[in-house]
Amino acid sequence: MAEPSTGSVAVRRRPGRPPALVLVLAVALVAAVGALGWSPDPSRGASSDSVSILGGAPTSLDPVAQGDVASAAITAQVYESLTAFDGGLVLRPALASSWDVSNGGTQVVFHLRPDLTFSDGTPLGAADVVRSWLRVIDPKAPSPLSSLMSDVAGATDYLAGKTTDPSTVGLKADGDDVVVTLAHPAAQFPDIVASPTFGIVPQGGTPDGKVGSGGYTVTAVTDSEVTLAANGHYWAGRPAIATVHVLSSIGGRSPVDAFDSGDLDYTQIGDDDAAWIAYDPTLGPDLRSVPSLSVEYLGFDVRQHPFDDVRVRQAFALAVDWARLVNLAASGTEVPATGMVPPGIPGRPTGDYSQHADPVKAKELLAEAGYPNGAGFPDVAYLSGGGDVDEGFLAQIHDVLGVTIHYETMDFNDYFSRLASDPPAIWSLSWSADYPGPNDFLGVLLGTGQSNNYGRWSSPTFDAAIAEAGATADPTAQTAAWAKAEAAVQQEAPVVPIENGSGWALSRPGLLGAVDGGLGFIRFAGLAWKP
Repeated sequence: MAEPSTGSVAVRRRPGRPPALVLVLAVALVAAVGALGWSPDPSRGASSDSVSILGGAPTSLDPVAQGDVASAAITAQVYESLTAFDGGLVLRPALASSWDVSNGGTQVVFHLRPDLTFSDGTPLGAADVVRSWLRVIDPKAPSPLSSLMSDVAGATDYLAGKTTDPSTVGLKADGDDVVVTLAHPAAQFPDIVASPTFGIVPQGGTPDGKVGSGGYTVTAVTDSEVTLAANGHYWAGRPAIATVHVLSSIGGRSPVDAFDSGDLDYTQIGDDDAAWIAYDPTLGPDLRSVPSLSVEYLGFDVRQHPFDDVRVRQAFALAVDWARLVNLAASGTEVPATGMVPPGIPGRPTGDYSQHADPVKAKELLAEAGYPNGAGFPDVAYLSGGGDVDEGFLAQIHDVLGVTIHYETMDFNDYFSRLASDPPAIWSLSWSADYPGPNDFLGVLLGTGQSNNYGRWSSPTFDAAIAEAGATADPTAQTAAWAKAEAAVQQEAPVVPIENGSGWALSRPGLLGAVDGGLGFIRFAGLAWKP
C-alpha cells in the first residue's frame, strides 16, 4: 500500500518517505476476551474499557476504495476477511475456518465458519464474500489495489470491461464455501486475501463503517477522531476493549507529550524522540521497536521519452550513490535497500539487487543513448512527496550526467491519483506490504498490465519469473524465482529501490496485544488491558 509523506518519520503506501505516525501494525489474531476488571492508574490516563491511539485521518471507510495506510488501519477493524496474519506473520483463519488448495494451485476453496453474521445480526455467507470481492474489480469504480485480484480467472477482463458478466470471474459461492478459480497457479492467494482490501461488506450502498464484519463498528467520525465500538456479533466473541478512539489530531502537541499526559495509550514516535526516551526512566519502559515491511523506491515512466530507452534508466540508476544518500539522510533506522522486497518478508531473496554508483559507466550509457554530457536531454519532471534523498538525487544527476531535472511536490491524495492517471517522467513512492509476500513488491508493482505498475514497464523475463514463483509451493524454488525477478529489475532499472526503515512507538505496559508484525496497523480485536 502507498503511504503519505510528512517529510519526517517513516510507514505504508506513500510518496516520498513513509511517516511513522501511521505505520501499519500487525498483531496476533486472538479470540477476544471479556472485561478484565483492571483498575487503571489515573495518572497514566488508561481506561479498562477504552483505548486511545494516534493514527491518521482516513480518506475512505470503504475497504475497496482505500489505498492508504490511515484508511486501511480503520477498515481492517470494521471489515474482516477470510484470513488474517498474526503478530509473527503466520497466516490464520478468520471468517474462514479453513481452506484447501487443489488442481495444481489453480483452485482455492475457503470454508466459512458456521452462523456468521454482520454486526447488525444479519447473516453473512459465501455470496457476501463473492459480492464484496467483485467490488475490487468493478470497472466503474475499481479499487486502487485491484492488482491484488489479478490472479483470479477472468478478473482482468472483467476489470477492463471486456465482459460485464460477473459469472465469468472465478469466484463462486457453493453453500458455505467460496470457490476461487485462478488463472494460473498462485498458492499465495490465501495470503493475499488477508489484505484489508478484501474485507467483507454488507449489501447496499457505500460502506460507511456502521455495519461491518470485523471486531468493531464506526460510531462517530469527526475532524480529529474516528470512534469505534466493539462488535457483539464478532465471530471470535465481543472484543475486550469496548471503545477505541483513533485520534488524527492532538491539538498541535507532540505525540510524546500527549502520551506522557495520559491522552494516548499507543502512538508512534520519531527516531529523535526514541533516542532520548530509551534512557528516560519514566517513558523508557514504554518504548517499543516498530518494524515496517516497506520499501521506498524511485520509478520511471517507461512510455515517456527518454526513459523508454533502458540505457537512460540505467544511466540515472548508476549516476547516484544511493546508499550514501540514505546513510547521510538517515535520522535513525533507515537503511539502504538491497532490492524491492524489504527485509522481514518470508521468502525474500538474500542477494544484493540494488544499484551501485558507477559514474563512468553512467556517462557512457547516456552518451550511447544520444545525450553526451546531458546535451540535448529533454526537460523532464520529478514528482515527489518530499523524500529525504531528493536533493542529493537531483544534485548527483546534474553533476554526473549534466542533466537538470524539474522538481515538484504534491499532496499525497492528489499525488496517488496522478500516478494512476498521468504519471510524471520520474516519481517516488513508499510501498508497505498488503500481505507479507515478495509478490506484493514485485508482481503487484511491476507485472505487465498491473494497476500499480505506474511506470507501465513490461518484461517477459520478469513476468516469467513471477509466474514461476506462483506455480510452485516449494519455498526454495519460490525464492529462486523471486531472485530472478529482482535481477530483471536491477538489469532494466524501471525502478530503483532506495531505502527500508523501521520505527518506534510508545505503548502502555498494561496494553496487551499491541504487537507489531510490520503490516502497518494494530488489530484492535486482539487488544486487552492486563488484569
